[in-house]
Amino acid sequence: MSNRVTFLSGAVLSLFMALPAVAEDKPGADTVIASVNGTEITLGHMILVQQNLPQQYQTLPSDVLFNGILDQIIQQTVLAQSAPEGDSRLVRLSIDNERRALKAGEVLQVAVESAINDVAVQELFDAKYADGTGGREFNASHILVETEEKALELIALLEGGADFAELAKEHSTGPSGPNGGQLGWFGEGMMVPPFEKAVLEMAVGAISVPVKTQFGWHVIKLNDARTKAAPTLDEVRAEIEGELENAAIDARIKELTDAAKIVKDGTDIDPALVKRADLLTE
Repeated sequence: MSNRVTFLSGAVLSLFMALPAVAEDKPGADTVIASVNGTEITLGHMILVQQNLPQQYQTLPSDVLFNGILDQIIQQTVLAQSAPEGDSRLVRLSIDNERRALKAGEVLQVAVESAINDVAVQELFDAKYADGTGGREFNASHILVETEEKALELIALLEGGADFAELAKEHSTGPSGPNGGQLGWFGEGMMVPPFEKAVLEMAVGAISVPVKTQFGWHVIKLNDARTKAAPTLDEVRAEIEGELENAAIDARIKELTDAAKIVKDGTDIDPALVKRADLLTE
């Protein structure tokens, strides 16, 4: 599965892992591990901290991790209790954002879990590879320059018999220039749309007209094309599940957004204000 669901909050999956899955007489998320002036610290609190630690801390021995996390939460609790009564604007807004992200993440997690199953995976696989192939692949080279005029100049040289690879080495501003402009093999969807559109319309051996993308102007040579063999389901299962996940997320968001009454009242303010962190403490 892709990481798309977690864009709303890195703590979402941690929340699910923190839910008790054992009998009530055994330690669970609500088991109290310590208290500070009457404020309880539970195993659930500790699990959430552990799940959000940087990767380098995840391999520490369990006892070291347990004691370190407990000490951290105790220290944070002592500090929090010493703060003035009531929450600051920064704390209130942070809690609002985190609560919103967690609840939204739970809704999306349910949507994803209901959308991904063996039947759905098989159906999408069959639809994607109904023709028994894995689609077309292309082998191309390109010369990337800054202006259309420069691209036309290079095309004229190529039409006069100049060597494509040598021109790429001399003139291309792209990273493939030193390699003669060679891009290797790529499938549909791997290049930006204008570049891909040009390649799809070319015959093997042809040189394109100047093609504009966000990177500049391209002169493309299609070196070869082929049809890939269809993969097995196991080879592309992760990709299939990722597509189902994205579709489920998009559908759920669209469904709820379409049904919501959304009013944007502040769209006329200076967009640069979103960078004003100092406003949080005023």
